[in-house]
Amino acid sequence: MALLQIAEPGAVSEPLREHQIGVGIDLGTTNSLIAHFDGEQLSVMADESGETALPSVVHYGVSETLVGRLALEAAQRGASGPIASAKRMLGRSRQEFKDDPYVTLAPGEGLAFETSMGPKTPVEVSAAILAALKERAEPILDGPIAGAVITVPAYFDDAQRQATRQAAELAGIKVLRLLNEPTAAAVAYGLDEQSEESSLLAVYDLGGGTFDISILKMREGLFEVLATGGNSALGGDDFDRALADHVLREAGFANPSSTQRRVALRLARSMKEELTTSESVTKSLSQLGDGLTEVTVTRELLETLIAPFVEQTLQACRQTLRDAGTDTVDRVVLVGGSTRTPAVQKAVADCFQLTPLCSLDPDEVVAMGAAKQADVLVGNRGEDQALLLDVIPLSLGLETYGGLVERVIERNSTIPVARAQEFTTARDGQTGLLIHVVQGERERVEDCRSLAQFELAGIPPMVAGAARIEVTFRVDADGILEVAAMEQETGARAEVVVKPAFGLDERQITDMLKAGYENAGEDMLARKLGEARLEAEALIAGIHGALAADGDLLSDSELADLQGKIESLQAAIDSHDPDQIRESTEHLGHASEVFAARRMDRSIQVALQGVALTDLEAEEDAP
Repeated sequence: MALLQIAEPGAVSEPLREHQIGVGIDLGTTNSLIAHFDGEQLSVMADESGETALPSVVHYGVSETLVGRLALEAAQRGASGPIASAKRMLGRSRQEFKDDPYVTLAPGEGLAFETSMGPKTPVEVSAAILAALKERAEPILDGPIAGAVITVPAYFDDAQRQATRQAAELAGIKVLRLLNEPTAAAVAYGLDEQSEESSLLAVYDLGGGTFDISILKMREGLFEVLATGGNSALGGDDFDRALADHVLREAGFANPSSTQRRVALRLARSMKEELTTSESVTKSLSQLGDGLTEVTVTRELLETLIAPFVEQTLQACRQTLRDAGTDTVDRVVLVGGSTRTPAVQKAVADCFQLTPLCSLDPDEVVAMGAAKQADVLVGNRGEDQALLLDVIPLSLGLETYGGLVERVIERNSTIPVARAQEFTTARDGQTGLLIHVVQGERERVEDCRSLAQFELAGIPPMVAGAARIEVTFRVDADGILEVAAMEQETGARAEVVVKPAFGLDERQITDMLKAGYENAGEDMLARKLGEARLEAEALIAGIHGALAADGDLLSDSELADLQGKIESLQAAIDSHDPDQIRESTEHLGHASEVFAARRMDRSIQVALQGVALTDLEAEEDAP
């Protein structure tokens, strides 16, 4: 069974002429893999030693670049600068890592690693890993690679997705699509276990540096992501660091060097992997220098150290179930090497009250699903097709007058998606409009994340509220956002592909959703207050303009009464009671009705000056 390509509206399908080679790539934090599906045989491609997993480690020497196991061997020989876990730094800022003791940054403002070849960005490091995978696959395949589906965590934001694309382009790989890792896992599992009955699937994906939880609905070949959650900066690396810190404390190193930290991290990773099948493990500490000669770690101790991180994943699972509108699922799939940890497997089983599925290698399942999707996207379709429907993780919208957020695309909307909404100007004679794109679940701009700003110029000068400006949000199948604004009368247009400067950190990504729920009542009150104030201020501004033009139509007592109600409304605006503001607005509106009627009469009289009654009658009789 093949998968259905998600095409943009208006796309034209061309007949298949020859078999194309597409590959699926799992660009992982700890390990990366490349797979190929030829319509019948699915294979995860191995290196010369038979290893399918390429360690996501790069060593930049003075004259050579080593990737994978060669880089690890260089690190064991004491070579400085081997770079690991670059994926968790893609699309993020230098500020987020300036105090990270496990990262050696190059001098300067940007985020880059210090190496013997000079500064190297996370994009360049990821490109080296992707290029090594490409070099592995090309001799095995019978022709050139037409393109690749590269998987990313579902919670990767636009900056992180753009950085992943840039890395692929730098490696000479055409990106067919960025596919969310949980969805790729569902492809690998769901196609083998199709059922006519509708079922819910939870994909728990805990890798080296990222965590995703997705709830998918599967029915008759349709895979729909109902809700997704997670943390783009939480994974097995945190397990390793917690254990490494413990080892360093046990060895008596209060202020370890960067070399000692790297050695401790390698020891911790090795001990964690051995504790998957053993109850305890003992390691020599001779490489750390003077101090303890060895350390023993039990599985129970490891479970204690990693418990806070596991609990964070379970909190995300519970929240995502609520977002999906369900309490239970029919199946749970484990993805990612960190799910081999017994404590993780038990915690997931207890959370969902189900024994998780793990019949496919959790390290390979994502690459396998991506390979199947790639076979479709290069044009190799079968008669039976399955549709993948991903969702966006956080709402997208823009700032409106008064600092309020107008959500244009709600979170958990299926992608690709396009939404258009009409806006207008807030002031008379306004000829430009600043579009501020934001992301989040709160009602006020200050509580959301700013993504981008751009200006629409060329708006004809009109009275406030007369201009018609259509703003369109488009999110493509890769989760990339494009925002366009067009003034309807002149056709003036401006647009931006959102490329924020850095990604959400591990606290922001979970706190934004949590804050949206916890502050819902407060936010709605703030929105009501903001909207009431805007309406009141617009009415006052309109009446002031009318008085400047036709104030002579009112008697002194009428003018005084109107001014008094304006002052009352102004006082209400300064309060924090939206109901009081709306009530005062209504009073002022009623008080100004007589004035508005007199102004209308005057404008009619002015328009009819010099026009004979017979001329009007002739216009009425005209065909």
